Amino acid sequence: MNSDSRHLPKRKNIRLKDYDYSSDGYYFVTICTHNRKPIIDKCNNSVEETLRELPERFSGVSINYYVTMPSHLHIIFVLQESQAPLWEVIRSLKALVSKKTGVKNFWQRGYYEHVIRNERALLKIREYIQNNPLTETIRFEQFYRNGLDKSSPYNS
Repeated sequence: MNSDSRHLPKRKNIRLKDYDYSSDGYYFVTICTHNRKPIIDKCNNSVEETLRELPERFSGVSINYYVTMPSHLHIIFVLQESQAPLWEVIRSLKALVSKKTGVKNFWQRGYYEHVIRNERALLKIREYIQNNPLTETIRFEQFYRNGLDKSSPYNS
């Protein structure tokens, strides 16, 4: 461990406890560019081409909906009998875009994901993706009838 890593803030774990991220289902993912630089517009063809190629690379993976913005992208992935977990699909997407564009630090480390657990949440997340994502903060807990479910990482 180098001396710099000891001073980094500990990241809050937003993953669902004991959840298998290679399970069949819908996943909402946000990936940001490095330092949120607005570079996606300049490389949008490479980003979209790579997204379209992912289902060919990973059997059982499809893209339900996505939007690209200058500094980030939102994607709803569907895993159905996929041999690859979500993290591997995203790792490949990021690596392939970086290679195609020749931009060394294209992406920010990590990504945000949310397991979509019902149809109401899916519809609201699609609506959120369609609308200007900068105008509102998404509150996932409101999509689930009785507030938070027991598997939610937002429970304290």
